[in-house]
Amino acid sequence: MKRENNGAAPAKIYTTGRTLKKRRGFGAVKNNLPLYAMFIPGFILTFMFAYMPMFGMIIAFKQINLRDGILGSPWVGFDNFRMLLRNENAWTALRNTVLYNAVFISTGLVLAVTAALLLSMIRNKRASKVYQTIYIMPYFLSMVIVAYLVYAFLNMESGFINNSVLSTIFGAEEINWYADAGAWPFILFIVNAWKTVGYNSIVYLAAMAGIDPGLYEAAEIDGASTWKQILHITLPSLRNIMIIMTILDIGRIFNSDFGLFYNVTMNSGALYPTTLVINTYVYNMMTAAGSASSGLSAAASMLQSVLGFIMVLSANAIVRKIDKDSALF
Repeated sequence: MKRENNGAAPAKIYTTGRTLKKRRGFGAVKNNLPLYAMFIPGFILTFMFAYMPMFGMIIAFKQINLRDGILGSPWVGFDNFRMLLRNENAWTALRNTVLYNAVFISTGLVLAVTAALLLSMIRNKRASKVYQTIYIMPYFLSMVIVAYLVYAFLNMESGFINNSVLSTIFGAEEINWYADAGAWPFILFIVNAWKTVGYNSIVYLAAMAGIDPGLYEAAEIDGASTWKQILHITLPSLRNIMIIMTILDIGRIFNSDFGLFYNVTMNSGALYPTTLVINTYVYNMMTAAGSASSGLSAAASMLQSVLGFIMVLSANAIVRKIDKDSALF
C-alpha cells in the first residue's frame, strides 16, 4: 500500500547559517591546500626570526651574567634605561639618527617622485628600461662595495677628489675626509640618495602606470601643459601611495642603515659627532664591553622599537584626522 501524504508538504532539511559557513570554510581550505602549504615555510621563518627573538627583550631589564645565563641573571628593573639616558653619546646618537632620517625621508620622497616622473616621460621603451636599470643597480650593491667606492674618492693619499680635483684643478691642499666630521652629513646624504632613490622611484612609477590615460588625453584637449598635468593629475593620483610610504618610513625614523654609517665612514671615531647613530652606538657598546653591556644594548634597541611604533601610530592618527581615506589603518 502507498502511504498517503494527505496534501502535507515534504519535509525540509534546514541548515543554520553557522553550519553553512563552516562547510564553506572547510571547502575553501580544501580547495586552497597548495596555497596554504606554500604559506607554511614563510610563517615558520617569520615566527623564528620575528617573534621568537622577542624573548630577548627581558635582557633590557637584567644585568646579564654569562655564568647564570639570561634567565638566571638578576633583574635590575629600569636601571639600564637610566644609565643609557645619562650617557652623552646616547643623546648624540639619538639626535643624529632622527635628523638624518628626517632629511632622508623628506628629500628622498621628492627625489624619488621626481625620478619617477622623468622615467615616465621617456617614450622609447628600450631607453626607459635601460635608465630604470641604471637607477636601480646601486640599490643592490653591498654597503661594503659602496664603502670602498667612497674610499676611492675620499682617500687622502690616492683619492680622486684630493688628487684629481682639489690639487690638480683648484691647487688646494689635500683634505683628510675621514677626520673632518663637518663634511659627512653632506657625504652621507649623497651616498644614501644615490643608492636608494632609484629603487624607491619604481614604486611611484608602478603607481603611475595605473593612472587612467584618458585623464591625460582630456587634459591635452583642454590645452593643459605637461607641468599642469603633473600638478593636477599625476601628483594627486600618487597622494595615497606617498602617504603610505612616508608613514612606513616614519616608523623607521629611530632606525638607521648600519652599513651606511659604519662601513662608509670606516667607523672613524673622529666622525662620531656627526655620524654616530643608534645602530652603530649599540654595536660599539657590544664589541667594547661584551656581555657587560648587553643590558644597555638591549635597552637601546627596545627604546628604538617602542619609539618607532609610537611614531607610526602618531603619523597615521594625524593623516586619519586630515583625510580618513588616506590613512594606512
